[in-house]
Amino acid sequence: MTKKENIFFELALESNSLLMGDFTLKSGKKSPYFFNVGSFFSEGHIAKLADLYSSHILDNSLSFDVIFGPAYKGIPLAAAISASLSVKISRPIPFAFDRKEEKSHGEGGSLVGDIKNKKVLVIDDVLTAGTALKQSLRIISKSGGEVSGCLVALDREEKIDGVVAREKIQQEFDIDILSLAKISQLVDFFDKSGKTSQATIIKNYLADL
Repeated sequence: MTKKENIFFELALESNSLLMGDFTLKSGKKSPYFFNVGSFFSEGHIAKLADLYSSHILDNSLSFDVIFGPAYKGIPLAAAISASLSVKISRPIPFAFDRKEEKSHGEGGSLVGDIKNKKVLVIDDVLTAGTALKQSLRIISKSGGEVSGCLVALDREEKIDGVVAREKIQQEFDIDILSLAKISQLVDFFDKSGKTSQATIIKNYLADL
């Protein structure tokens, strides 16, 4: 594990963004843990989270023209990451986002920001089955943008038809999907923190996927 991955898990636990328990996901599947990036916001850690994102972007030399944050949680994420990255490289970094409901007045449309004929980096909080990510890819394509990659905070490493969702989407859309951390790394984090029972729970969950 890298220092950044450790920092991410420490912040996630401190802000109660990463909870252990008995949870039901949107898909109806049961999970022993739940990740809610909204707690980073409510606990005042969005600047630290954005710093991890922007550092990851620079460390991986990601090439793009504009950041895209899907409604709703992706919007504050994209804004904070844009600000963090702009400071680090001393130039403006534009971002865009979609609306859940299309606007019929003013500038109109379902998209805020300009992505037409531009390379777009999709920012999101978590990758589970990839349903939300695929929706973002369709929106960007329809609006004339080209997705250059995707960066999420946590990759749950869930499987679709026996294949990890990340790998399946990468193959289907020919894009790179990166993450600040993967759930399998949480096992090592818990082990090193002396939380062996929590490590075992995650390890068993991943083994049953």
